[in-house]
Amino acid sequence: MPSARLPRWLLPVVLLVVWLGVGATLGPYAGKLGEVATNDQAAFLPRNAESTRVIDAQRAFDQEESVPAIVVWTADSAASSERLRDSQQAAATRALRSLDGSSGVAGRVSPALPAEDGRALRGVVPLRPDLGDRLPQVLERIEERAARVPGTTVQVAGPAASQADLSDAFSGIDGILLGVALVTVLLILLLVYRSVLLPFVIIVGAVFALGLACAIVYVLADHDVVRVDGQVQGILSILVIGAATDYALLLTARFREELAGTRDRTAAMRAALRRSSGPIVASGATVALGLLALLLSDLTNNRALGPVGAIGIVCAVLSALSFLPAALLLLGRAAYWPAKPRTSPDPSGGGNGVWGKVAALVDRAPRKVWAGTLAALCVCAAFAPTLTSKGVPLDEIFVNDAPSVAAQDTLSRHFPGGSGNPAVVITDADRTDRVTAAAKRTEGVADASPVTASGRPGDGEDKPRVVQGKVRVDVTLKDPADSDAAKRTVARLRDAVHRTGGPDSLVGGYTAQQYDTQRTAEEDRALIVPVVLAIILVILVGLLRSLLMPVLLVATVALNFVATLGVSALVFEHVLGFSGTDSSVPLYGFVFLVALGVDYNIFLMSRVREESARHGTRQGVLRGLTATGGVITSAGVVLAAT
Repeated sequence: MPSARLPRWLLPVVLLVVWLGVGATLGPYAGKLGEVATNDQAAFLPRNAESTRVIDAQRAFDQEESVPAIVVWTADSAASSERLRDSQQAAATRALRSLDGSSGVAGRVSPALPAEDGRALRGVVPLRPDLGDRLPQVLERIEERAARVPGTTVQVAGPAASQADLSDAFSGIDGILLGVALVTVLLILLLVYRSVLLPFVIIVGAVFALGLACAIVYVLADHDVVRVDGQVQGILSILVIGAATDYALLLTARFREELAGTRDRTAAMRAALRRSSGPIVASGATVALGLLALLLSDLTNNRALGPVGAIGIVCAVLSALSFLPAALLLLGRAAYWPAKPRTSPDPSGGGNGVWGKVAALVDRAPRKVWAGTLAALCVCAAFAPTLTSKGVPLDEIFVNDAPSVAAQDTLSRHFPGGSGNPAVVITDADRTDRVTAAAKRTEGVADASPVTASGRPGDGEDKPRVVQGKVRVDVTLKDPADSDAAKRTVARLRDAVHRTGGPDSLVGGYTAQQYDTQRTAEEDRALIVPVVLAIILVILVGLLRSLLMPVLLVATVALNFVATLGVSALVFEHVLGFSGTDSSVPLYGFVFLVALGVDYNIFLMSRVREESARHGTRQGVLRGLTATGGVITSAGVVLAAT
């Protein structure tokens, strides 16, 4: 007898040992993924945009790609109304000159220039964009040198300072988010199952899936097959935990049902796997292929998320269909202790339980239910066009006052908003004067000057520097470089430059990069959204073996997405007063909400199809809703929480 039972338990034991080995050996890669991550800001730029071509063109001028740190000196607060002296300007220039050639500095440092009111000085220190964790140290050294100017207060503004503040704000955030997600999921599972063991089993399976995914991504990133940045790393952790928990909820709910009808746990697991594996695989394939559609994006960080996220989803499916069944088989009914697996007292969808009552309501008044639901979604969707997704100004990103924001405020009080962070024009040498004049006439432009042999604009030399028949013109904007007004100025500047300098003339710089990223995000949405919808439609047709129902389901998830945008606009912009969202939010929201949201349609319709084969369509819908309503609600809460 024992020998006959051995093969029955051998497979789950082997699977558990394998997954325990995966957790022990590959789990640490979740913490090592940052070693192969790169946070080069160029990765967020469109491949084919005009501003990206300007970066390439600037290399011909022996100018490294850089991120500006803008040093601002003002008189000490006790004498803030006084004009700064020439000796202080000279001391500030010496402090800046001492940074030439130092670690982290890319190119020549500018002299200290006075404001028109004489009450402030500014200088620009170009920094390498790949400093990463060393950026705060470099900025600290800059501030220490700049503080040598007597009688002044020193602040550092510009993109480099903003990056440092953002890095500080997000320091350790991945670990915090993962910890909060795990604790939240654990609490939800404890409330749903009222079981001591099962929530921990599900969490362990999700963590093992994350460890496996991180190890695979680490190896691929180390060999330059995929690219990882901080954003992708954070999304991967939350995505795997949420998806693995969703799939586990479906399987454990079905196993509990099957256990209520038989004392043979193996037979119950076989039935649960047979009836759950199809929806889980279809759901995972939908999400993975939806993520892979991001490869069509022109933004590098979007393309990076596609394969990395797909790897995470595959690992979540593997864990749900191998580790979890093995653990449940070994635990049996004990997994649900102190609760006992039992069937619904009214499987026909009667009035027992929350979802039994919902099913009864649907049965009594189906037209009123769908019409009311449709009307509510349409009302929410009506606010979607009001959602602003053109990026968030740096002064609104931080909840608390950040040093870079205070420094930018000081800079804007004494200098044009775009000071130290100009738009960059590359044009033919024989058109320099005309292009410069056209730039100066453009609304929103404070000044424009060709760069001379010294490497700086308007340095007192007569002739601009010519490289391969091209010159560079630096254009200072009146508005802060990350503002919507500055982006509109860049659009007008491009029209003027192209009209005067010809199609080969290019306009780039920080503001142009933000503008191009925004436009590319809009183009990506126009391309990727229909592709993802088509992928979902094909998978649903194959799963449900129908055409009308998949079309209806795709239409509902699309409407849900638009309604979500409307609610987001209503809450965050019209109620809370935020100016908008990052340009990537609508696309990421679509991919995650639609691809993951269709999971629940798959869970429901797979069960409806199964029940309809035995009880007819009407009873099949009611039974399917009653059986899966709790699972879908729990999964949705888990996904929202993570």
